[in-house]
Amino acid sequence: MRSGEAGKAHPLRGWYASRMGRRVLIIDAHPADGTLVGALADAYAAGATAGGHETRRRALREMSFDPVLHEGYRERQELEPDLVAAQQDLAWCEHLVIAYPTWWGMPPALLKGFFDRALLPGFAFKYREGSRWWDRLLKGRSARLLVTMDAPALYDGLFYGGRRVVKRAVLRYCGFRPVRHKAFGPVRSSSPRKRERWLVEATALGRVAG
Repeated sequence: MRSGEAGKAHPLRGWYASRMGRRVLIIDAHPADGTLVGALADAYAAGATAGGHETRRRALREMSFDPVLHEGYRERQELEPDLVAAQQDLAWCEHLVIAYPTWWGMPPALLKGFFDRALLPGFAFKYREGSRWWDRLLKGRSARLLVTMDAPALYDGLFYGGRRVVKRAVLRYCGFRPVRHKAFGPVRSSSPRKRERWLVEATALGRVAG
């Protein structure tokens, strides 16, 4: 060790320390069971547990709630118990992971319905009276999107708008930063070996809660 280096913090030490022992909420947003999306969520959860993080899991298909916000924000729509519990998990977490498929360039309707019902004014954000600005009530949290598609993964950034909507118009709007993204595709023509490699990548991301 060179003179003067003793006691000097490694430049990456703070980065890793900030990800040790994080509270991680993992949402499987595929409407069906037994999918690659679910396997990616499982792999991420396994990696997070191995990395010393505390995890909670939610599969939207197993939750009982009406995904339609019938009156918009004009009237209060009573939250179902599963949505109340999901809001508690969102408030609890330090890092949010959402795994979902891309259909017609967008996330499935079930995930959109979850956003509509759970990320409400007063919980996820708050408008400022007499101002165009708002308060991001879920700030201080980061997020990761795990996205599958039948098109090449590159298409998600070049042509599709779904990732931008979830990343910018939903999560960043509520305060999540940074919001990182990993696309897996094309799924339809992928080999078992390729899918195994994707699961290894998801596990590695989970280990560092990144």
